[in-house]
Parts: sequence; structure tokens; C-alpha cells
Amino acid sequence: MTTDRVLVDTIRARLAAEADPVRAPQTQAYMKSEMPYLGVPLPRVRAIVRAEAAERPPATVADLTATVRELWRPAVYREERYAGTELTGLSSVRKLQSLELLPLYQEMIVTGAWWDHVDGVAHRIGALLLAFPSQMRPTILAWSRDPDRWLRRTSIICQLDARDQTDLTLLSTTILANADDPDFFLRKAIGWALRQYARVDPDWVRRFVADHELSPLSRREATKHLGG
Repeated sequence: MTTDRVLVDTIRARLAAEADPVRAPQTQAYMKSEMPYLGVPLPRVRAIVRAEAAERPPATVADLTATVRELWRPAVYREERYAGTELTGLSSVRKLQSLELLPLYQEMIVTGAWWDHVDGVAHRIGALLLAFPSQMRPTILAWSRDPDRWLRRTSIICQLDARDQTDLTLLSTTILANADDPDFFLRKAIGWALRQYARVDPDWVRRFVADHELSPLSRREATKHLGG
């Protein structure tokens, strides 16, 4: 693996240059984050990563993995990890998306261990599921019952972008595996996943909610835009 240290160092330098010492502690408090912030808004993080990676996009899966890990593992500020997540989603690395990235994404979910990191990576997992359904399906099913709540949340919300390609059996299974868990983030994820699919098939969601025992939070979130 070859880490692009120039890219990593440049991204870190640009983030530091745009640090906002007033915004930083406010954002850290809002996010309940132990890791401090620089105070750089997420749209600016995205713009910085996009601009710098345009000059030197990772050429291989191994290069992408190594470079993202160099942003992620020794990160001092949360925006550095946001930058790592953004690097994995650029159009210039779309051709590199493969099952080889799964260990990286799992590491980011488990060590990120908060909704902002997890939800960003969940989109990458969803893309892998669409591209490699037979290989990814067992992983998603295993995650739905994993002791780690963030892997379980990912299993539920990874199909948010799937629309009419949603694997409804998989969605149902991941939801029902966690429906009686009292964890707020799992209950919120269930409602979010159902609300999103209601944009495609509201009647299916109505039937699912009527036929299964869901928490009040999940039920409320799922039916938010369904009316009567």
C-alpha cells in the first residue's frame, strides 16, 4: 500500500488554515464529541478534499485504503476523519469501489462509533451492496445481529439510496432483528429506512408498520409523511 502523504498533508494544512476557534467548541459540544473540531464546516471539508484529490487521485484500491487510513487513524481533529470519508466518495475513485474496501469501511464504522461517521460510510456500504449483492448480503445480515450497534445501524440504513432497487427481504430482516432494541440510534434508523422507502412504495411501508411491533419512535419516523 502506498500512502499519498502529500495529499494527506495538504488536506490537513488546508483544514488547519480554515480553522474557526469560535465555531470549533460549539460544534464539538453539539456533536458530543470527545475528539476536538477545527471548526471547518462540512461543505468546506468536501470542497478541500475534492480540489486536492483532483490533482492527485488515488490510483488503486490499496492507495485509497492507505491514504484514508492515514487521515483516519492518527486524526487529531474530527474534520480529518470527515476528509477520509469524503475521499472514498469522490467520482474520481468510483472505479475503485470494490469488496476490497469492506475492511476499511468496517473499521471506519466501528472506530468512528457515532452517527455522523457511520451514516457517511453507510452510503458506501449501500453502493457495494448494489454492485455486489450476492457477496454483500451475508455481510449485511451478519451486521444486523452484531454486538456493535453501529454495524447494526449500518445494516438498516445502507439501502437509503437504493430506491426501487431496495432488497425488501433484506430490509425487513435487518429491521426486525433490531426492532425490540431500546437503543435510540437503532430505533431512529428503522424509522429513517422505512420513511425513505415510503418515497418509493408508501403502501408497502404502511403494511409493514401495521404488521410488526415497532417502537413508537420508529413508527413515528416511518409514517411522518404518510398522512392518514
